[in-house]
Amino acid sequence: MLNKLFLYLKNLDWILFFAVLLLLSFSLVEIYSIALGQETLDLLNFKKQIIFIIGGISLMFFFAFLDYHLIKNFAKYLYIIGFLVLLGVLIFGATIRGTQGWIYLFGFGIQPVEFAKIILIITLAYFFSSKSLQIRPFKQLILSGAVSLTYIFLVLMQPDFGSSLILLSIWGVALFVTGFNKKYFIIMGLILVMVFGFSWGVFFKDYQKERVMTFLNPGADPLNEGYNISQAIIAVGAGRITGRGVGFGSQSQLKFLPEAQNDFIFAVISEELGFLGSSLVLVFFMIIYYRFLAHLKKINNDFGIYFILFSMGLIFIEMFINIGMNIGILPVIGISLPFLSYGGSVMLSHLILIGIIQSIIIRSKINY
Repeated sequence: MLNKLFLYLKNLDWILFFAVLLLLSFSLVEIYSIALGQETLDLLNFKKQIIFIIGGISLMFFFAFLDYHLIKNFAKYLYIIGFLVLLGVLIFGATIRGTQGWIYLFGFGIQPVEFAKIILIITLAYFFSSKSLQIRPFKQLILSGAVSLTYIFLVLMQPDFGSSLILLSIWGVALFVTGFNKKYFIIMGLILVMVFGFSWGVFFKDYQKERVMTFLNPGADPLNEGYNISQAIIAVGAGRITGRGVGFGSQSQLKFLPEAQNDFIFAVISEELGFLGSSLVLVFFMIIYYRFLAHLKKINNDFGIYFILFSMGLIFIEMFINIGMNIGILPVIGISLPFLSYGGSVMLSHLILIGIIQSIIIRSKINY
């Protein structure tokens, strides 16, 4: 048993691990900095983030040492569990900021959609690894779409347009990676337009519609709906090259920047650590993506390859949307920045994702 543990540790991708760890360090530094701006020094969120990170790293190692083939074999059951939980959220869930997407257990708030993203990746990786695209590709498009759209519909019912868009993006990445004909992307684009149009008329709350309109013209109402974007852009620009220093960002310290530790943590990093600090964050993300791709040639099964590529797509899209929100090129839709934003569910889910990828990497090295 001890020999096997050392073997797993030896074959762990430590470069990937430390790149993630450094992003987690950025998260703690900036959440601590934000706490300094409170009227009374309250480090509760900082302490909770430490707990989330410690718990997440523990889960990462657990899943890294767990044989990922077990996860693959239970893909169907995980999908059903995810479906039941998302359905349960609509019945028993708590509403926060207009979204009924939370379940409270033993005093802790859990956002199931963050874990549903992992389950959808597992399900689609299992589905496409067991099918041949040469046989009835349109049928596979319909089946994979049904699997994905079921989750998307349940999340739209909360309503959580941002997370439903991420789930849709996972399906889109899966279609792209598995080599579907371009005409199917036109079909998917039409589905996206229909989903958006239907959501606008049925699910979207007034504040969500206002966010989209604000994105199209953020300067029209800078003191109300355009306030978030305007303040984020100011914060990003104020950092210049080297930043104002940790604890000295006026936008975050003086509370001009709302949701500083969640949606707009990249703006806080840019203001306090400047272009150099924000660039370093991007470098760590690039290292993570590079390490994902570097291992693909050693993986001898489609499930492992698809899981890594779909996961890479998820992390990249969330990173792109969040940073886009912070610099004003995308609407504010409540997408967290992976490994950096405050929150238990999002932190745990992303570190579990890294753990499963590490499991794939470890076993590809042992069996290569």
